[in-house]
Amino acid sequence: MLELYKNRHKGERVVIVCNGPSLNKMDLSFLKNEHVIGLNKIYLGFKKYQFYPKYYVAVNEKVLRQSHQEIKKLTCIKFLSARATELFSENALTHIIDTKNPKERFSIDLSKGLEEGWTVTYAALQVAYYLGFTKVVIIGMDHKFSFQGEPNETRFLKGKDNNHFCSTYFANKEWDNPDLENSEKSYQIARKVFENDERNILDATLNGACNVFTKVDYKNVFTLNK
Repeated sequence: MLELYKNRHKGERVVIVCNGPSLNKMDLSFLKNEHVIGLNKIYLGFKKYQFYPKYYVAVNEKVLRQSHQEIKKLTCIKFLSARATELFSENALTHIIDTKNPKERFSIDLSKGLEEGWTVTYAALQVAYYLGFTKVVIIGMDHKFSFQGEPNETRFLKGKDNNHFCSTYFANKEWDNPDLENSEKSYQIARKVFENDERNILDATLNGACNVFTKVDYKNVFTLNK
């Protein structure tokens, strides 16, 4: 089934919509005219932002378990980790991928697994590559979090969630602390793979803290100034 998607969008552009609070300060009207990959609990913003992704990626087990009912209702094409495999069934829209034992650090063949890389954004970049997209534009990748404890440590977030675009995102729920250092190492690998294949990744996040990818102004990329 996955073979149907290989290089489907060769030569085209895609927007990966991450879940940082910077989304709330952007004019996202352009998303209606773009191929979009949504991540994790992006469904919390569909009504507010008035868009719906063509593709969806989730690999974190806590996200999959907390959101399994909402994910099942999504009518876009979904790429999900097998970490919560008992909650999901393969079908025309749902593809379960091994993320525990990927064959490569950056997977160019999803049938052989998908590397999580400490961030769902990295997983989405592999999906975008497999789909054949030549240009990837990332938004909402704020790359800055307020948290207690160590990177990757499971914590209970009491009260509002200020790290994501929606205050209820992980509010009063368990989540895994981010690992920004290892996330950046993953991003560096993704950038190299894309550039070696004459493709590119642009970071159009508003005031984003990640410096791995070329920074661009989203209003210029999507001609919102005209």
